[in-house]
Order: sequence, then C-alpha cells, then structure tokens
Amino acid sequence: MARPPPLQELPPGYTPPARAASPQGLLFSLGCGIQRHCGKVLFLGLLAFGALALGLRVAIVETDLEQLWVEVGSRVSQELHYTKEKLGEEAAYTSQMLIQTPRQEGENVLTPEALGLHLQAALTASKVQVSLYGKSWDLNKICYKSGIPLIENGMIERMIEKLFPCVILTPLDCFWEGAKLQGGSAYLPGRPDIQWTNLDPEQLLEELGPFASLEGFRELLDKAQVGQAYVGRPCLHPDDLHCPPSAPNHHSKQAPNVAQELSGGCHGFSHKFMHWQEELLLGGMARDPQGQLLRAEALQSTFLLMSPRQLYEHFRGDYQTHDIGWSEEQAGTVLQAWQRRFVQVSVQMGEGGARGCSLLLPLRSTLSLQLAQEALPQNSSQQIHAFSSTTLDDILHAFSEVSAARVVGGYLLMLAYACVTMLRWDCAQSQGAVGLAGVLLVALAVASGLGLCALLGIAFNAATTQVLPFLALGIGVDDIFLLAHAFTEAPPGTPLQERTGECLQRTGTSVALTSISHMVAFFMAALVPIPALRAFSLQAAIVVGCNFAAVMLVFPAVLSLDLHRRHCQRLDVLCCFSSPCSARVIQILPQELGDGTVPVGIAHLTATVQAFAHCEAGSQHVVTILPPRARLVPPPSDPLGSELFSPGGSTRDLLGQEEGTRQKATCSSLPCARWNLAHFARSQFAPLLLQSHSKAIVLVLFGALLGLSLYGATLVQDGLALTDVVPRGTKEHAFLSAQLRYFSLYEVALVTQGGFDYAHSQRALFDLHQRFSSLKAVLPTPATQAPRTWLHYYRNWLLGIQAAFDQDWASGRISRHSCRNGSEDGALAYKLLIQTGDTQEPLDFSQLTTRKLVDKEGLIAPELFYVGLTMWVSSDPLGLAASQANFYPPPPEWLHDKYDTTGENLRIPAAQPLEFAQFPFLLRGLQKTADFVEAIEGARAACAEAGRAGVRAYPSGSPFLFWEQYLGLRRYFLLAICILLVCTFLVCALLLLNPWTAGLIVLVLAMMTVELFGIMGFLGIKLSAIPVVILVASVGIGVEFTVHVALGFLTTQGSRNLRAAHALERTFAPVTDGAVSTLLGLLMLAGSNFDFIIRYFFVVLTVLTLLGLLHGLVLLPVLLSILGPPPEVVQMYKESPEVLSPQAPREGGLRWGLPPTLPQSFARVTTSMTVALHPPPLPGAYIHPASDEPTWSPVATPAANGSSNLSSRGPCPATG
Repeated sequence: MARPPPLQELPPGYTPPARAASPQGLLFSLGCGIQRHCGKVLFLGLLAFGALALGLRVAIVETDLEQLWVEVGSRVSQELHYTKEKLGEEAAYTSQMLIQTPRQEGENVLTPEALGLHLQAALTASKVQVSLYGKSWDLNKICYKSGIPLIENGMIERMIEKLFPCVILTPLDCFWEGAKLQGGSAYLPGRPDIQWTNLDPEQLLEELGPFASLEGFRELLDKAQVGQAYVGRPCLHPDDLHCPPSAPNHHSKQAPNVAQELSGGCHGFSHKFMHWQEELLLGGMARDPQGQLLRAEALQSTFLLMSPRQLYEHFRGDYQTHDIGWSEEQAGTVLQAWQRRFVQVSVQMGEGGARGCSLLLPLRSTLSLQLAQEALPQNSSQQIHAFSSTTLDDILHAFSEVSAARVVGGYLLMLAYACVTMLRWDCAQSQGAVGLAGVLLVALAVASGLGLCALLGIAFNAATTQVLPFLALGIGVDDIFLLAHAFTEAPPGTPLQERTGECLQRTGTSVALTSISHMVAFFMAALVPIPALRAFSLQAAIVVGCNFAAVMLVFPAVLSLDLHRRHCQRLDVLCCFSSPCSARVIQILPQELGDGTVPVGIAHLTATVQAFAHCEAGSQHVVTILPPRARLVPPPSDPLGSELFSPGGSTRDLLGQEEGTRQKATCSSLPCARWNLAHFARSQFAPLLLQSHSKAIVLVLFGALLGLSLYGATLVQDGLALTDVVPRGTKEHAFLSAQLRYFSLYEVALVTQGGFDYAHSQRALFDLHQRFSSLKAVLPTPATQAPRTWLHYYRNWLLGIQAAFDQDWASGRISRHSCRNGSEDGALAYKLLIQTGDTQEPLDFSQLTTRKLVDKEGLIAPELFYVGLTMWVSSDPLGLAASQANFYPPPPEWLHDKYDTTGENLRIPAAQPLEFAQFPFLLRGLQKTADFVEAIEGARAACAEAGRAGVRAYPSGSPFLFWEQYLGLRRYFLLAICILLVCTFLVCALLLLNPWTAGLIVLVLAMMTVELFGIMGFLGIKLSAIPVVILVASVGIGVEFTVHVALGFLTTQGSRNLRAAHALERTFAPVTDGAVSTLLGLLMLAGSNFDFIIRYFFVVLTVLTLLGLLHGLVLLPVLLSILGPPPEVVQMYKESPEVLSPQAPREGGLRWGLPPTLPQSFARVTTSMTVALHPPPLPGAYIHPASDEPTWSPVATPAANGSSNLSSRGPCPATG
C-alpha cells in the first residue's frame, strides 16, 4: 500500500488510499461519514444524550458519614457490619453539647459568675420544646435515662419513672443547681411537687417506709450511692431562696470554691455509676505543682437523647401516641426537630439575642425567643457554642446541595468565553456559533454522564454536586477548542467533502489520547478505597467518557454544519443573514523577486496574484481563478529562519497588503485583530524560548521548582479535620474549633465478639482491658474508682452479694433451706450458689458452703458465669447501664423475690453465650492525625495480642471509622500513581507509536505530580483521600497539556528547534484556550460557601492547571528540542543538494542560494490564498499555466481547500 504524503503536504487533487487499516484511517472515515450525515448524527446524538440526562431524576445523594468514608472491604467495614448485625443500625444514644468559652482569650471560667451564665444557657436549652403531630415534646420525654429499675410497687414505679433523671454530663452537677436541669416531677398527697431540687431520697424512703415495702429499692439506692442526691451539694449561689437547708453553704451564705469543687470531676445523682471526669467538663485546665486545679478556659455540658428506636419503643402503645400512628420515622423526626431547636436557641443565647450566621433552619417551638435572647446579657463576657448530632447531618446535606446559581453562572461564563474567543473580524472565518454549540454540547454530555451514573446506582455526594460539573466542563471544552482550531487550519488541497475527516485524522488521536488518559486516571483514583472518593472517581471517568463521545461523534457534525454556513457565506451566530464580505475580489499588488534568488529553507513564498473565486452551480465546486502571471516574493523574515506560517493568519497578512483605492468591499480586520496566539508563539515566544541560554534558564528554574517541591512534600501532613469541611464564620465552625481545642475527647469501645468461651477466658479479658487502658491516648480511670466495664461491675456485684451471704449465713439469717430472713443480696447469692447448670438436677443445696462465686484470683466461677449474668442484669440496672455492655444476645429477664422459694423462682435461666459485648473507653489528646494513627496502632496491637490468647476483639468508635484510612493512604496513593504512570506510558507509546516521546511525557507528568504535592505542603493543605484523588487525576489532566505538543513535534520535519517551534505554533492557542477554559470552569468553585471546596478543590486544581500550562508549553518544548525523537513523517521527494546548499548568511539572517532554474511547476495554491514554493516539485501538484494575456475561462481549477470558498458565493453543496 502506498504511503500517503505527510498531512501538512497533501496536494490538491490527491486521492487518499484506503485508510481503514490504521487508527488515523478509521478516524478519517468516521469524520467523512459524520460530515455526509451531519444533520442526522446531530439529531441522534442530542436525542441519546438527552435520554441519558433524564437519569438524573433517580439520582441519590448520600450523606451518611459511615457510608461515605469507611473503607470498602476493610476490617473497619467488616467490624462495622458485625456491630450493626448484632446491635442494629443505631447507637444507644445521641449527644447534644454546649461549650462555654470566654470572649477574652485565656480568661478563667472557674468562677461563680461564669458558672451562673453556664447555668442560664443550659437551663434555657433544657426547657426547649417542639410541637409535632399535635403533641409537645420536651427534654424529659426524649432524653436518655440510664438503668430505670423495675419495682413491684406500682405507685413507686410510676413515681420513679417520672422522677428518674436524664443523663446530663455537666459541671453544674457538682452543685445543687445541677438539679434544675432535671425536668421530672411527681406528686404525693400532702407534699409539694417532688422535684430533684427538693428531693432527698433518704428522707423520702423514711416517710414512705410505713406504707410500702421498699427494702429492695433502698438497697438499690445504697449500692448506687445516691445519698441525698442534689440537696446535699453546695449551692453555687447560696442567696438563692430555693437553696436547700441541707446544702453545706446554706447557712454560711459563702460562695463555693469552684475550682476545688470541680477537682476530680462531678457526679450525677449516683456517685458510684455517674462520675463525670474533669476532662469531660473542663477545657484548658491549669494546675499547681501539686496537681490541684487552679483555672480552666472552657466549660462543657452534654445532654444525652434516646435513639429513634428507643424513643419509638418507649412510647409505643402509650396513650400519648395512640392517635397519631406512632412510628420509628416519626420518632426520628421528633428528635431531629428538638436537636435543631436546641442548637438554635443555644446560638441565640451565645450571641445575646443577635441572630448569627448558621447552616440550620429555624423550627417552630413553644419556647419564646425572648427567653433565649434574655438568657445571656448583651455585654456578657462569655460565649456559648452548641452542637448536636443532627447538626452534622444538616452540614452534610447543605454540603451536598447543588448550587444552581453557581452552575448556571459557570456555564454562562464559559459560553461567553468560547463565543468571544472563536469570533473573528472576518465573518467567513468566525466560529462563535461553534463555540456556543460546543459548550452547550459539553454541558449536555456532563448531564448525560451524571444521569448514566445515577442509572448505574452510583450514589452522588458532596464532591459530585460541588465539584464535578465544573471540573468536567473545563476538561470537556479543551477538546472543543482543539477540534475547532484544527478545523480552521485544514491542510492545503483538502477536498471540501473531506474536511471533517481530515480534521479528525489529524486531531482525533490527540483527543482520544487525552480522554483515555483522563478516564484511566480517574479509574486508577478509584483504587482509593473510600466510598465517597471512589464514587467521585467513577463518576468523573464516566462523565469524561460521555464528553469524549460527544466531542468525537456529535461535535464534528456541528463543525460540518458550520462549514456549510461558511460555504453559503452566512454570518456567524446570526446565520440567517448573509455576510457583507460576499462576492469580493481580492487584489494583491505584484512585486518582483529580487535577483531571481530563492530563500533556502523557506517552503512557502507568497505569490502576489489577483484571484477570483465563485461557486459553480453545475459541478457544485468552489472555483478559484488565477491570473496568467505569478511573481514571487519572500515572506517577512522569520526570527527562527523556519518554515513556519499560520494558515489562520495568512489571509489577514494578504488582506493587509491591499490598497484601499483598489478594494471594492471593505471587510479587512483592524490592526489589533491581526495578533493571535499562533502569531505570538511563532514570532515572539518560540524564538525566545528555544535560544540556548533560554533553555538553560528553563531547565534551572524547573529543577529548582522540583527541588523546592521535594522539600515541600516533607511538610505535607495527613488529616482532614471537620473544621476544614464546615464553612468558616458559622456557629458550627466556632463550636468545632472550640471542641477541637478544649475537648478533644472521643468515646470508643473495645468490642469482644463471639467464637470463644467468655466464662473460661476471663483472665484474657482482664488482660485485654489492662493492655488497652495502658495506651497513651486512653483517659485513665481515677484510682479511687473501679474500671467502668461490665466484667468489673459484674465481678464486684458478685463479691458484694457473696459478702452479704456470708454475713447472713454466719448470723443464721440464711440456712440451707431458707433465705427469707436474709438480706436481699444474701438471698440473691443463696439462689445463685445452689445452681448446677444441669437440666435434670438444676439445684444442689450442698454447694452453699463449698463454693464461692468469685475465686481467690478474682475470676468468676465458670459454671455460674451465665446464670449469674442473668441475675446481675436483672438486679443491678444502674451498674449495667453504666457499663455500656450492650450484650448480645441479651440475657433473659428475671425478677427476684426473696420470699418466693418455689422451684420456679429458684431455677434461674442462664444467659446464652455472648456474641457481642464491649468495654467503654475515652481517648484524649488526639489533635493531629499522627496522634490518631498512634492510638489506632496501639489499639490494634492490643487486640492482636488478645487474639493470640483466644479472645476475638476489635476497637470501635469514630477514630477507627474515619482515621484508620490514614494507615494505608500513602501506600494506596503511591500504588495508584505508579500504575497510572505505567498505563499512561503504554497508552502514549501505543497511540503515538513512539516510546521515546511517551517516556518524556511521563517524565513531565511525574514532575507535575511531585510539584503539586510539594506546593500542597507549602499551602498547608493536608493529605487526605480527596487530595489523593486530585493528585492521581493530575496525571490524566496533565496529558491534556503535553500530548498535543508532543504530537506536533512528531509530525513535523526539520531540526529539533524547528520542530519544537512548529509544535508550539500549532498547539499554543488550543492548549492555552483549554487551560483558560479549565480555569473558568474552576472559577465557580471559588464562590462556594465551604472553605473546604475552595482550599481542597479550587486551589489545588488551579495550581494543577497552571503547572500543566507551564510544563506543556515551556518545559516540554525545551526537552523536545534537546532530547526529542526523530520525526514520524517523511518527505515524499528527494531534496536537491544544489538548492539546499547554504551560502554565507547575509545581514538579514536568512540564507540564500542560487538555484539553477526555477521550474514553473514550483507553485501551488494553499488554503490562505498563498502560493507555496518548494525546492523540488510535489507529485500531483496542480500548476496554473502562465501566459502573456489573462485568460478568464469559466472552467477553472477546482479549489479543494476550505478557505477559498470563503470568497465565493453561489449555489452551495447540500448537507445531510
């Protein structure tokens, strides 16, 4: 098969051979087919993309943090699945927090005045009510209550249910005022309403003793160390009229020493089970050398609410909800409404009544806004920050919402830029409508890609809605500019019907290479196993694929239709009107070629001719008529002495030579319009860049940039704090900043699974707890208290009832056959000691004195472990609640009655073997990601050590859910980058058929990635899954800036400098336009309300675009001019040594030679009405005959180029 001539040297009348055997041939055939049926292709393409865009109707936006950030298939994911399988989807409770900080930095808050302001804020928040479903919901109805005991006496049970306090962790619990936050009350005849502010449990039990048997309840309160509850604590303000007489400072009226009272923490109503450590209540603490608390800078109160399921179960069947169709969904709505109102009221208190900026929407409430506004004085020295679990959900929802204004604004800006950039003064060459259509087509392709993602079930997230529409727009428009630029620069001699095919043949490879690189990059980014970023990467890859289909299939149809418009001499954009430049005759003054010499090395000489062009109706060809004589002049001196010329600018150069007196139609451009990017690249940029000293400077500067970037890479820290995501200036951000600074505590749990025998693994469980407690980040338990775990509480309870039994046995109150006269605890031990675990003979009274519930080593008797567990869970609800054991399967309920000694009451059902239990811990001091990683590694090591002892366990909590990804994040990053660079090399080498060039491209891309990573370090941007995705995608995006230059270098002949300059001339404009379009697409991200979007997307992607522009248009041409491969095109003729032999250069810098003869066949017409002179004749070139007299024949040469038809008018070829 004959090899076609180079694309830049296709002669008129050249008939290409069959091209289907190569990718370029396939692209040529595709383009010709699209041009023949452009109308049909456009209609079907728009129809298909529009149908896919309808898939957006079924899009799902995911806002669940666990679903977004927990690694897919990781051990954390498996552990989370196990937890949900055993316990369900929800946590036991949700938290709402109030943090008080001074307005003046460093001010002490351990004063009665500051505590008084905290009381006002907490009290106002605790009185919040919301009205939903015709009911009023307050804190006492929805709060979490820990371990309500079961009492046989119905009256006492109802009273306890109304009075049982909510779990509120607050520094006010050190004082009597903490009782004011508890909203329960009860009524007894002859007494005022019983509230915690006036309730003395000991006195109440004495008064009720004669009327009811409350011995069991009394023992329960004694074990819990309730005592006098709140009335025995000092009053924060002893002048308060309601300060009880039992308060230590009631009579002295002396204000308490706040720091002394708060030392060691506070207690709820139970001293034993409700101890709030200092770190939960105070922030920014300072101590004296002896360790005594002196001052603090922050106070925190935490309100615990029931989960939706708990609230639903609590009110299911209740008379208050029987008429509203009570459901779990309604319970969740009630909780969310109350939480939002809680935060809103607290924010108003913190601002002294002023309405601050917040992400949360106001909800109707029975609480008067005036109460909130008067809670804190306007000139208060303190400020209140509030937060709830619903607040975080609201932030994520707001973060995931699509900003229609920014999307519309971004696309309108891109439309304006594309239209203005592609408009020309020469209305026949203008492509403004093509630019508008291209941007609209890309917008439709983006919508169709996202619709396809929705149809495939890929959930959207904040990155999808906030970033992808703009990023995809910027990337997609790049190829639009490239095709449009290439279409206007068709090679000389291209038949009109092959213009689109020739355009795709020359640029389709570049478009395919960049699009494939983008898709491969985003698919490689999907290796990062974070669901949110994996979904974003897959969606980006699919959207890029739709953009590629639109650019390669539909946009050529738009170009073909625009070619038809230009052929018909219609105005751009307003295509219904004819161009004023129609039927014009271009007259160019003839000039003599001095001395008959020809510039050596200059391929194109301008023939000063008088040319006419018209559209012949019979043959439907555009005909160009040349006069009989052609005289040759050299073009203006080229600074490089190269063969460069710009087809897009040559017509303007010719028009500039016209004389106004001889021109009949004035359509010439303004002088300022003669400048374009290609002209700048040819005459200024390339000559300057490709000088030897310029190359050295470029290499030194980029080497210095690489060195600085390597240093900056060492500054990059891992992490993504919640404060980086929440918009700055909002109340939510203020709370999170205060919490991170003062209360960096995380509640975690050590979960033990099934698959091993708990009863015989007690020693391993105690060792596991001890090993975990010794971790640096774990908040230690006070030395005066037992560890807060179910196994310790269970063992201590068994020791307590064993001691009571021993005492009753020694005193004779319990005998072998009866325990009625013994204590409640003694009777419990009696019933447990006689258990055998044998279904045939379940009881053995001889064991009463021969066994102990707990042996000397502190281990529970294995044969009694599960029976005793049932007894403990039923008899010690406060201890069970404090342990947060969350047993699964839950032990059966069993009601103790020491007076019932029948066989049924003595037979205690054993609990089933445990499959789930947990030890709670608090992690402290976790400020940086390195702190989290250290804690996670220590926890995992402790669990691994326990696993070797036969105990299956894993840590659970937010640090392990969201920070464990950093253990392997850099490994995933390096793996993805390495795989992507290899894939990019293979793709470039395959499509360019030049591994040498592919290696240079990959080298530049690797430098870009390193430099972007280093700049992130200097900008303080931390490494998380989001920057990793951008860094991985930067390799694909960088291909956009490099492959066009490399391809232009490969397809040009001459020296390396000449080829680099030629590549710059041809690609400078489209690459620059592509970069500007990308920046315009990203510009809308700068208007986001979320600082996170600006820092992590706008800034990083903008830096990436600028780096790509510099590397593609500065560094790569220099590298190619030094290390570039040989060209991939060959000349189709033998060069004449006589012509090419240079003589000594003259002062002008051009080299002249004297050819023996100048053959007449040396001239041919180019697309810009330029006659090109080549030292040897081209095969198949059409030469106008010269004669002494002009010959105006109606039959003239068919002009096979697209520019000659711009000066013609008449019947136009039809398009399909």
